[in-house]
Amino acid sequence: MRFRLPLLLAGLLLTTATGCNYVILLGYLIGGPPSITPDYEALTGKSMTDHDVVVAVACFAPKDVLYNFAHVDREVTKHVSYRLHQHKIKTINPDLVQQWLDENPNWDEADEIGRGLGATYVVYVDLTDFTLYEENSHELYRGRSEGVVTVYELDEDGNGEPIYSKDLVSRYPLAAPRDTSQISRPQFQMEYMSRLSEEIGRLFYEHFNGDDISAAT
Repeated sequence: MRFRLPLLLAGLLLTTATGCNYVILLGYLIGGPPSITPDYEALTGKSMTDHDVVVAVACFAPKDVLYNFAHVDREVTKHVSYRLHQHKIKTINPDLVQQWLDENPNWDEADEIGRGLGATYVVYVDLTDFTLYEENSHELYRGRSEGVVTVYELDEDGNGEPIYSKDLVSRYPLAAPRDTSQISRPQFQMEYMSRLSEEIGRLFYEHFNGDDISAAT
């Protein structure tokens, strides 16, 4: 009896679907929601989940962004590092990355970070814009970020070169902004950091259609 119930449920669902919806629903029932290959993997043919890969994440934000959102560069570094680690990508502790940056203030190219820390790749997030507010409003929250995500690959001698680059355009919530009376700024910033790190992380690990439903509001 326990085996018949899922079959009966599947049959009921399938009888309510037609055409293309029938095919999509059948795929969900058999194998789950369709997965999306990470953009980085699709374009480079490389995977950051390989056992011998070590990733350093670093973020740069200009002074005008840091003036309004102090340490946002460090927060992005920590959240993205966590996301990658969460999806079985070996990452260097972001505190060690920050320590290297503090000790080497005259660094010039992002591959220097990887060379100094013994990383295979450096995921470098170059933020050009960051805010928690809807455009022309301080009464509505909508996290917005723009920038470029670049991956530097280092060879055995520590020499690095960029092998992947992707424009970053982030908006959250997707459907409509949120009133500032509904949530405190620190809470919303934490929520948006989680979302932003997920958007960046998806460039490097598999995700699924429908994952953005919860980000609509």
